[in-house]
Amino acid sequence: MTTTAAVIGGSGYIGGELVRLLLGHPEIDLTTVTSARLAGRPVDTAHPNLRGRTRLTFTDPAALSGADVLFVAAPHTETMALVPRLLDRGKVLLDLSGDFRLRDPLVYREHYGVEHAAPDLLESFTPGIPELYRDRLTGADRISVPGCMATAAILAVHPLAADGLIDGEVAVDARTGSSGSGARGGPGDAHAERSGAMRVFAPLRHRHQAEITQATGHPCRMTATGVEAVRGVQVLCRARLRDGAGPREVRDAYRRAYAAEPFVRIVAQRRGTFRLPDPKILAGSNFCDVGPVVDRGDGWVTAVGALDNLVKGGAGNAVQCLNIRMGWPEEFGLGFTGLHPV
Repeated sequence: MTTTAAVIGGSGYIGGELVRLLLGHPEIDLTTVTSARLAGRPVDTAHPNLRGRTRLTFTDPAALSGADVLFVAAPHTETMALVPRLLDRGKVLLDLSGDFRLRDPLVYREHYGVEHAAPDLLESFTPGIPELYRDRLTGADRISVPGCMATAAILAVHPLAADGLIDGEVAVDARTGSSGSGARGGPGDAHAERSGAMRVFAPLRHRHQAEITQATGHPCRMTATGVEAVRGVQVLCRARLRDGAGPREVRDAYRRAYAAEPFVRIVAQRRGTFRLPDPKILAGSNFCDVGPVVDRGDGWVTAVGALDNLVKGGAGNAVQCLNIRMGWPEEFGLGFTGLHPV
């Protein structure tokens, strides 16, 4: 017996990736994709790559009858008012907005600029980071999937933090492709403005830094730059090593953390075109590549992370979390390996 699923807010890029992945999932029957703006129109009008793969049409959110699993891909600051009305519509709810990622409502207000509308629900959500919270995800009915740049940075820094190899704060320099702005981005996301640009859109205090701090236990300062790529996130996370820690301890920490992980690969080679994590070869895949580089001279480490912001940075991570929750193989629906060359 298959599990029914609905995607709420399915007209955007993340929604489209959810639909694509769920249509190929052997245990899922995707029954509903909602969009108030496109209600009644075929799903492939917003997602032309799905032509011939589905005959679903967009459903008005008000007509949602429910499903076993609800994937919520609604905008930040709007989702927190929507979720309380959805809790009785499905057994498992996975939120891909930023509204239930931070446990402290004061931290949420500081980074999103508004009061949280459902602060009593924050603690009920399990962070959707399989590599850190797999045991909790097995019994979780409410899951909050982290942001794309946050996921890359958390997975890049986690082995260092877990083994106590770094001191003080972590500086994160992130760059992201244009799809990170969503399907209905602002004027600055037009091709004429974005082409050839390397725009520092968050020189200080990007909201994802709060997620990184929460997950790693280390204060984070984050800068974010928009680059010409369509898909992809790359982060450079720099921190000071504790006294006595060096390349061997760092290498061993990453091997221990990720030896058994199906979707995290350690990429730190001395030569080659892709010798450190690069999102170019990860498009469409659920992999996050991480690679540490230790400066022997000054005691600093740079941890590089890369992923597809719409897959491991969003929809794919949500599907992986659901696979864990349901006791299915984690690779279900996530077998695509990426392309080279592209």
